[in-house]
Amino acid sequence: MALDLNAFKGKRVFITGHNGFKGAWLTKVLTMAGATVTGYSLKPSVRPNHFELLGLGAQVNSIEGDIRDLNHLQGALAAASPEVVFHLAAQALVRKSYADPIETISTNVLGSANLLEAVRNAPTVKALVYITSDKAYENVEWEWGYRENDLLGGRDPYSASKGAAELIFSTYLRSYFDERVGFGAASARAGNVIGGGDWSADRIIPDMIRAIESGNPVVLRNPNATRPWQHVLEPISGYLVLAENLLNDPKKYSSSWNFGPRPNQSRKVVEIVSDFVNFYGKGSFEIATESSSQHEAGLLQLNCDKANNLLAWEAQWDVAYSVKQTADWYKRYADGEASSDITSEQIVDYFPQLAN
Repeated sequence: MALDLNAFKGKRVFITGHNGFKGAWLTKVLTMAGATVTGYSLKPSVRPNHFELLGLGAQVNSIEGDIRDLNHLQGALAAASPEVVFHLAAQALVRKSYADPIETISTNVLGSANLLEAVRNAPTVKALVYITSDKAYENVEWEWGYRENDLLGGRDPYSASKGAAELIFSTYLRSYFDERVGFGAASARAGNVIGGGDWSADRIIPDMIRAIESGNPVVLRNPNATRPWQHVLEPISGYLVLAENLLNDPKKYSSSWNFGPRPNQSRKVVEIVSDFVNFYGKGSFEIATESSSQHEAGLLQLNCDKANNLLAWEAQWDVAYSVKQTADWYKRYADGEASSDITSEQIVDYFPQLAN
């Protein structure tokens, strides 16, 4: 992987959604790399919270705010004077999108448009990595992976909101950013992420941990659903590679990119859960007896040839090791180890150059 984390040493970085699951991991990596980080997010919505457990509030400038508030977001961005922006803030849960489609659409579409507008008016920004989702694609459940130029869309409100966020990005890229000298912007679409420190509702690993803690089996709604599972550090490495390349050659890399596991690494939900139980050493599962009326895709895969060939990026860990690292994180945390120690150790395992 062609990534030099020294590219971020001393850089001013602005992250939306910095206290979420993926955001906390990205924030931790960047602080270890020597970046000066400002984060902008709502209050954490779950407890425990990885960001707080890592003690990152004392290491970064953490701003509480809603990306739907353009004036506040624009002021925070201007005050931080960042050189690099990572946009992760989102309503990220499919089932919640069914319960509250307006919040999902207003956050993921209007909020993302606000971020683009704030960046448009921030002359210090040289690189923007705008994260959406692999669910931005109109999923027809074909056997091969989606490429960056495939049709966008979505049946459920979450997927539709991510497809719409990509369309808004394309508009800003072509209407405003293409002509901005010394500036690059790219969107990033990643597969399903797993890893320690996630306690979100309706995600399979956090649901598994809660089931283990309660002594009950986890109930699988869609056990045969196949997804491009990957450890959270995989897409984060992709975002960082992308940002580094945008800083070095902004116009060449200003487009959309997929970051997912290597070919033939997609797995069914039931396979992920079985592996997790084996690595963790306890836990059980059962299949739901009634099917949900809410649609969830049965098959989703990504084609990452573009990132492989043009960014020299590819996933470093196979799915089995990713599940093992995730199970190890939660088991060690349950045994009383500090989450900051476990997280730092796994980050150095993935990014050896960050070893002291």
